[in-house]
Amino acid sequence: MRNTWIMDLLDCFLSCGDDSTIDNAARVSYGGNRIPRSKQDTTNLLRYLMRNRHTSPFEMVELLFHLKIPIFVMRQHARHRTASLNEYSGRYSEMSNEFYFPDESRAFGQSQSNKQQSEGDIAKIDKDAFFDNLEHQYQSSYFCYKSAINSGVSKELARIQLPLANYTELYWKIDLHNFFHYIGLRNDPGHAQNEIVQLARLMYELVKPHVPISCEAFEDYRYNGVTFSVQEQQALAELLKVDDLVMGSMDSVLNSYLKGRELNEFKNKLTRIIERK
Repeated sequence: MRNTWIMDLLDCFLSCGDDSTIDNAARVSYGGNRIPRSKQDTTNLLRYLMRNRHTSPFEMVELLFHLKIPIFVMRQHARHRTASLNEYSGRYSEMSNEFYFPDESRAFGQSQSNKQQSEGDIAKIDKDAFFDNLEHQYQSSYFCYKSAINSGVSKELARIQLPLANYTELYWKIDLHNFFHYIGLRNDPGHAQNEIVQLARLMYELVKPHVPISCEAFEDYRYNGVTFSVQEQQALAELLKVDDLVMGSMDSVLNSYLKGRELNEFKNKLTRIIERK
């Protein structure tokens, strides 16, 4: 059976917590009571936590997914050992007659600058041959697989004939902090494979409605943020001559983007850059 979807999402739900759970977990460190707080109070706290990498409160929220994905994607997915998973057993049950076919709009050419990436397209005749070969291989391998089982070969041995495009199924549980780390690595078209980028994006869009404040903070401070090495900071200090900036000559500009505690934190960062010159 052809399947051009990289993931069939069978289920997704929060097994524990939401944005308010993170709020309460953080405030307990100084004896804060579990009382109703305004959305703005929760937003301010969660953004502060994300900005300053106080990660443990985000671990209080857990996410549970029920996924069906190709085995080659599962190999990359399972690299994230901070998650718990339980997968369909090809030793106990027969594998499905379902295989992944990449969409024709996907990049098919080999990147010349990155040995593990695709880039651009290939000739139509070569693409057609690729799809024809896939069709033949999938049908042939599954026929051999079923024939082996029917002749008495064990399922655990018969399955070795199946290609990596065969689908597997699993439950996957991870806390929100480590899920953000997963998204940072896997929702990265410049480094991650196209298929797992699709998976990461679909999962993230499902999570966002449940923890919108946390996701916005993640996007602002982690996913779309940047860091600078000591050497880069030294170069910036020379280029920007930030002394006057820190002393307040450009406060009107800064106040257009930053307020209160976040503005002070930014000025402190600039001060540290100056001191490293």
